[in-house]
Amino acid sequence: MSALPFSPPPIPALPQGWSEHIGPTGVPYYYNAFTRESTYTRPAPPIPVPQSDQIKKEKPLLKTPIPGTDWLKVTTTEGNIFYSHKVRKESVWVVPEELKPVLEALQAQERGGNEENTSSEGKKTKDKAKRKADESVPLDEIVVNKKAKVEDEAEEDDEESDSDEEEEDWQREAAAQLAAEAQEERKRAEMENGREAEQEAQRARAAADIVIPERVDLSIEEGKALFKTLLREKDINPLHPWDTSLPKFISDPRYVLLPSVTARREAFDEYCKERARELRQSSVKKEKEADPKEEFERLLKEEVKSTRASWTDFKRAWKKDRRFYGWGRDDREREKRFREFLKDLGEQKRLAAQRAEADFFSLLKENVVVTEGISWKEAKKGVYKDPRYDAVGSSSLREELFNTFVKGKASEVSQTPDSGKESAGTRHPTEGAEDRQERRNKAVKEREEKIRAERQRVDASIERSRMDVNKEEGERSFMTLLTDAIREPQMTWEKAQPQLKTDPRFTNSPLPLNRQVHLFHEHIDRLRGKQIHSLHALFETHAPSLATNFNSLPLEALLSSSPVTRLDYNIDRLEDEFDKWQRERTSAARVAFDQMLSENSFVEFWGRLGKIGTEKLDGGLKIEDDDIGEGEEEKVDMKVLAKNVDIGDMEKVLKYDRRYIMFDHVPEQRERWLRDYLSQLTAPKLSVHVSG
Repeated sequence: MSALPFSPPPIPALPQGWSEHIGPTGVPYYYNAFTRESTYTRPAPPIPVPQSDQIKKEKPLLKTPIPGTDWLKVTTTEGNIFYSHKVRKESVWVVPEELKPVLEALQAQERGGNEENTSSEGKKTKDKAKRKADESVPLDEIVVNKKAKVEDEAEEDDEESDSDEEEEDWQREAAAQLAAEAQEERKRAEMENGREAEQEAQRARAAADIVIPERVDLSIEEGKALFKTLLREKDINPLHPWDTSLPKFISDPRYVLLPSVTARREAFDEYCKERARELRQSSVKKEKEADPKEEFERLLKEEVKSTRASWTDFKRAWKKDRRFYGWGRDDREREKRFREFLKDLGEQKRLAAQRAEADFFSLLKENVVVTEGISWKEAKKGVYKDPRYDAVGSSSLREELFNTFVKGKASEVSQTPDSGKESAGTRHPTEGAEDRQERRNKAVKEREEKIRAERQRVDASIERSRMDVNKEEGERSFMTLLTDAIREPQMTWEKAQPQLKTDPRFTNSPLPLNRQVHLFHEHIDRLRGKQIHSLHALFETHAPSLATNFNSLPLEALLSSSPVTRLDYNIDRLEDEFDKWQRERTSAARVAFDQMLSENSFVEFWGRLGKIGTEKLDGGLKIEDDDIGEGEEEKVDMKVLAKNVDIGDMEKVLKYDRRYIMFDHVPEQRERWLRDYLSQLTAPKLSVHVSG
């Protein structure tokens, strides 16, 4: 017999946590994901631990009936206690609610009975001995009684044994089931504890410093993953270039996991793309979660700084921004909020200006001493560093407020009369105060008038710009309404009004009635023009020649066509339109015919040459012997040649031009037009040659 071929023993499986990899040199190595350990030696499989003997089943050991109930208190071989119901065949580990009062009473009785039993136990034994000695019972009776008792006890034992066996069977099963449940619960708790311990160990290993072994050959994918983890831990900005971000992570040991700078750059670029995509998605998510109205209000506060801002400019600049189009049903609602914001902004600026002026007056009162001839240039040297000075934005306004302040101070200075003299015209003591108050009120009124005039001018400018914008947008909205609602060229303004009034763009239009009517008629004219253009295209299809008359057209097809139907033309109006189109077409063809004649060099040359008088052109044209054969030089008279070129020769040249062919039905008239053109030509200018 031949020997069986040798088969190597199977390679044992790797222990848990170990994995096999192939290094760049082709040599396999092994890596433990839990301990982060790498080695070229294959780890040995774990030694199997001998299993312990099978756990013995838990059985009932002691059964105690609970008086007054059908429950039994069962103690198992393991010392566990459960309660079993004889009728319902039910077993539970927990004390049922109905047994709690009974068990409490039994426990109280047991505690009291233990004390009584110890004192009366001796007395009972003595009394039993005396009674047995005093009683004289025959032997036969005793034997008979014993036999009867034995028989009765045997019968009772048989009955009880049957019932006890049944009870023991289901109680044994209940005990086994409860024990199995308890065993499973213990196993589950042990598994959970083991899992928690393993998770804690993994977290501890992850929190520990990463130690790169001296000799580890990782694959490119593994090294790239660890390198990206390094970048994510360092929170590298994906918008920064490689050179800027390199100092932040070059000192980390994981930097050398990739074999070359090129591989690191590629991993860095991939990280930047992934990180930028994540940031973009998170920003989009935040925008979706934000309140649209709050975003619109924030946009107004950030971008609208002047009350002269225009809604058209604001809309043009931000119409593609999510904060703009994310709120509001339409542009009308957004524009309304924009106008309200401008009004609030103007009120805020007005209050701020009043507050700034009041603070400026307080600043002057605190720091400026009014003397005769004081100027603003001198006074502002002591106050220009105060924030209340800069709060008034205009330098001219500061000077104007200073002059008002000086006038008020000057009016407060009282003029006292000469001592010891009292003239007849002495003023009343309160007259000076009244004058000062009057001058102060007058200055305030002048200032208010100036502010009011300036405000009226600004409001008028804003109103004009608003009206222009409203007019432009109103016309655009009204034209859009007409385009959507009016599509028949035969519609009139009276018929269209009921339909237009159902649209809010008509009822809310800021345009006056005459402007609306004008735009309506312009729209109807455009619709009619489109249909007439389509009708002319049909005419050109069925009447390619100018000689085609109306009766030769397919009238039934034309009358049922869409342009004729929408224009509501009958046969007479259709004929009038055709005649009008033919006249316009003939006129255009006549212009094209004249243009053809002016463009043709043959007609122009010989037509002009025929205008020369009796003189020869340049003394004649020399013809060499090679041209005319033998003989002396001769001269050709160009006028004679021009006379030989007649109308027929010109028509032969022109007969292939489409502009010429259009008038084939009127050849006499076409020839007359050609002769008229030739008659209008002038003779060419003759050149003069002087012999040397």
